[in-house]
Formats: sequence, structure tokens, C-alpha cells
Amino acid sequence: MVNFKINSNVQTKFSHYWELCVGSSHAYTALRADYRQQLKKVHDELGFKYVRFHGIFDDEMSVCTEIFDFGGKSHGIVYNFSNIDNIIDFLLKIGMKPFLELGFMPSCIASDKGKIFPYGGNNSMPKSDEEWIDLIAKFTDHIVTRYGEKEVESWFFEVWNEPNLPLFFSGTQKDYFHLYEITVKTIKETDSKLKVGGPATSFNAWISKMVNFCEKNDVPLDFISTHHYPTDDPLWKSGMGITDFFKNNFDNDMTYHRGILREMAQKVKQEAKNYPVYYTEWNVSAFIGDVLHDEPYAAAMVAKTLADNDGLVDGYSFWTFSDIFEEQYQKPSVFHGGFGLQTYQGIEKPVYRIFEIFHHLGDTRLAVISYNSGATAELLAIKKGSNLQLLAYNHNVPNEKIEKQRILIDVAKPNLTTDCSLLRIDEDHANAKKYWQKLGEPTYVTETQAKNLHCASELKQETLKILNGKIELEMPIHSCAFVTIENYFA
Repeated sequence: MVNFKINSNVQTKFSHYWELCVGSSHAYTALRADYRQQLKKVHDELGFKYVRFHGIFDDEMSVCTEIFDFGGKSHGIVYNFSNIDNIIDFLLKIGMKPFLELGFMPSCIASDKGKIFPYGGNNSMPKSDEEWIDLIAKFTDHIVTRYGEKEVESWFFEVWNEPNLPLFFSGTQKDYFHLYEITVKTIKETDSKLKVGGPATSFNAWISKMVNFCEKNDVPLDFISTHHYPTDDPLWKSGMGITDFFKNNFDNDMTYHRGILREMAQKVKQEAKNYPVYYTEWNVSAFIGDVLHDEPYAAAMVAKTLADNDGLVDGYSFWTFSDIFEEQYQKPSVFHGGFGLQTYQGIEKPVYRIFEIFHHLGDTRLAVISYNSGATAELLAIKKGSNLQLLAYNHNVPNEKIEKQRILIDVAKPNLTTDCSLLRIDEDHANAKKYWQKLGEPTYVTETQAKNLHCASELKQETLKILNGKIELEMPIHSCAFVTIENYFA
């Protein structure tokens, strides 16, 4: 038995930092109707405020194009921000805002032809500083004119994506810092209050070097952004660049330990000094196709992570809100291990449901006394109005020991005997994948099957008895249980 006791006398602010932003596929997909429907849903039901995507300057967005006549003579570069306007107009209409990742390089001003992903993002530096500066200046002037200073000042501008990975950026660290410097100075010339940051690196890299570069060279820096996944653990600890790491450790065991994301966040917060820290990508695994994304495991790990990183992170952006995602190619089948909270068809995964529960949590955290150090089951206690909310989760990382556990919660009211509500996420609750497997794992589902899958994904309310101020719960492996005691503080 794992024992907990609530201490409602010790209270701290519980900021919904995880709702700042959510990630998505590349910018062009934001013109799709199904993308927009799913994005509006996560805004309305899960509370996400901003959305971030790659490729706002990609060729498919027609932002920057060199015009040639039939004789092959160049007539210069033409700018067209219509597709970007279309996307931002939609975001503002549904109550969201853009977290603008500035990249990749338009082919007409790129120094090389390196392309990534089927949609062809160019990962090179510009041919000249002047051409990049002109694009950034015209883009910034355009959006400030169109949307107004006050609105655009509420957005975020992030320079590039994961420049420490050769896949995303063919330049060096020195190149990136130079690109950041000319970008931020250009943006600030339009409006000094616009929020610009970086380095947008993978596995928590370059943070102290970014801070030192900006402070030493008087370069504006409004926030630190980086990414982390638990599967980054060997890279994070290696001390090597990613190219050298994979060259020397290609077959390295990519295991990691419980609580690794908290350790990463603690280190980054220290390295970032007093700058706000935004994790603009995170998930339970960095690998598309990992079945854990679709299963109750993800819900339990997200619950632990959001509870663990309270107070360490100013903003989180889960990667991604949907399996409408084309970085390799659009994967077939309903559950294929995609990064999304929802499948391509919009069916909610268990991880969607844990974000739904967290969205409905209050903003005051209560102390929890745990009498079983090292147990895989943990408890988060929240005050919301007159109600006491209790979220239990049983989580451990792959390859580590985890068992079904019984927990006993002392709510510190020995005479309290009443009913309370219970919502579960586990193998048998809020788990649409299990129902899909019973259907025979069809690659394509009918309208009726999709409707039934939505139903299978829903949180179902049960009644739980509190006896003499005690709650007893059974927690299956990789499970979450959410208890609400109404009028506890009345």
C-alpha cells in the first residue's frame, strides 16, 4: 500500500504553464480544414493559447520568390505574405496566437540547396545577410501594419529550429548566433517590444553559450527556448555534439530514467539565468512511430512531467496536437505512434485526456506527504474553489520495474464519509487504441467506427466512496486516476 496525506495548510501557485503553446506540422498544413478543426478543438477543450510550426518561409508558402522572364532574366524577388496572413487570421479568429518559428530559408535567397522532409525546407544560411534582413524587415513591417503593435507584441518570435542538428541547420554554432543577431536586431528596429528568443535547440543544448553570446555582444534576448524528450538522455549527458555522438555511439542504448525531464529543466533554468524558459517541443519520446505515444503510458508520463516541472518552466509546447504530420510522410493507419494528441482522424488518445484533466485543475497546489519513498505511484493535490482535486498516476520508464499499486489517501478530514467522482485513464479506460485493436486494426475507419472510437476515448465518470477521511484506489501500471471532492473547503 502506498500512503499519502494531504496538507492543505501549505499552498503554492499552480500555473497552467503547459497551456502556453502546442506544436503542429509545418505551416502549410495550417491551411487545411481538418487541421483547423482539430486545432480549434484543442484550444477549446485543452486551453492551448499559441501554436508553433516549422516552415513559415518555406517555398510552398510562396513568401519569397525570385521572378524570371521567359528568357531566364531575373526581375528580382517578390514577397507575398498572403498564406501567412490566412493562417494568422484564422488563429486570431479562434482565440489563439502564433509562436512564430522563423525558418526555413527560401530557396531564392539560400546559400545551398539542402532540403529536408517531403515539404522541402531549406536548412542553409542565406546567400547574404542583406537578403535575409530584407525578408525579416518586410515581414515584420507587414504583420505590425496588418495586426497592430499591441497584438504582435503579444506574440513570440523564435529564430530557426534545432540549429544544433545538421538535419535542420547546415551551419555552425557561430553561424547560428550570427543569424540570430541580424534577425533580432532587424525585428527590434520595427518594434523594440517584440519578443524574440532562441536558440530553439534540441536536447537542452547551447543555453549558457546563447546567454553569454547575447550578453557579451549586447544582442537582445527576451527568452530562452529549447527542446527536450526523455529519449534525449544519452545525448544530453554525452557532452558531445550530436554528429560526434551518433558517429561514436550509433548503437548506444537509448534508455533513460524516471524523472529525467525534471533534471533537464532544472539545469536549463540555472543556465538561463533570469531569462524566461520556454520548451517549444517536448513529448514522451522523440521518435515518430513509437507506440507509447498512443497508449496510456503517455498519459501517465505527462501527468508526472507536468507535476514535476511546476515552477521550473515558464511555458511548454507539446509536440504535437495532431497526427496530421508530414515530416517523414503522412503515416497510414489510425494508431501509428504519431506525436499527436489526436490521430489523423481526430480521435483522442489517452494523452489528450490527461491534458483535458489538467485543463480543469485549479491554480492552487497543496502539499502532499508521501510515506513510501521510491514508489512509482505519486499524487498531485489541487484546490479549485471549494473543491479538492486529487490526481494519482502510476508511471515508470520502459525497461524499469512497475507494478499495479494500491494507494491510500488521507484527506485530513477524519470524519468525512461521502461520495466523490472518479475519472480513470488506463488500459481499460479512455483508451481508444484498445477498441481499435478489437476492430482488427483497420488502416481506414468508417464514419460509424470513428464515432465509436471517439466514444471509447472519452472519460467516464464513476462514483468513489470516502470512508472516515480515507480514499483507497487501485492503480494499474501506467495509469491515472482523477478524484474530485466537492465542497471540501466549504
